[in-house]
Amino acid sequence: MDENTTKGSHNRQPSEVSLNGDEDEDNIALQLGPKCSIREHLEKDKDDESLRKWKEQLLGNVDFNSAEENLEPDVKILSLTIVSPGREDIVLPLPEDGDPKGLWFTLKEGSPYTLRFCFKVSNNIVSGLRYINTVWKTGLRGTFSPQPEPYTHEMPEETTPSGFLARGSYSAKSKFLDDDNKCYLEINYTFDIQRDWASK
Repeated sequence: MDENTTKGSHNRQPSEVSLNGDEDEDNIALQLGPKCSIREHLEKDKDDESLRKWKEQLLGNVDFNSAEENLEPDVKILSLTIVSPGREDIVLPLPEDGDPKGLWFTLKEGSPYTLRFCFKVSNNIVSGLRYINTVWKTGLRGTFSPQPEPYTHEMPEETTPSGFLARGSYSAKSKFLDDDNKCYLEINYTFDIQRDWASK
């Protein structure tokens, strides 16, 4: 968390960081070309050996023979998990409407934690996938090809703020967006920071 947050000002500015760890991408204005299907990606420059190898590396486990003609990528967020040393993982249920009812989770003040995301990409390559959260100074950004197996990404470890002013309930909004600002999941939720973890 931001240093100002731990001292009681509770800065709630949204922030985002590269999903694949490449934060320098945030400072580059990308000019994206026209969308094309995976099959079209494979056909372009197929005589260029270095480009062919790069595309195969990017596309990973895609079945080239049954590649879809769909231009629109699809990202399904499978799970969000809070991981803290010495505790069982807190797997957060994902409501279909994006709005968990009531308190979604409770964190213990002064505790280290990481967020883990599991998601699946299908149909086409998703570019610039990022996670934006208006409470924690965390995020993610990256480009992912469709593949049968889900991707898993774990954020850098952070520590919840502590002290009287840090305790209480928070409202927050999280989004998963790509470079076209297509939103794959938006969650509006509340959580608590308390003296101890929530009892089961």
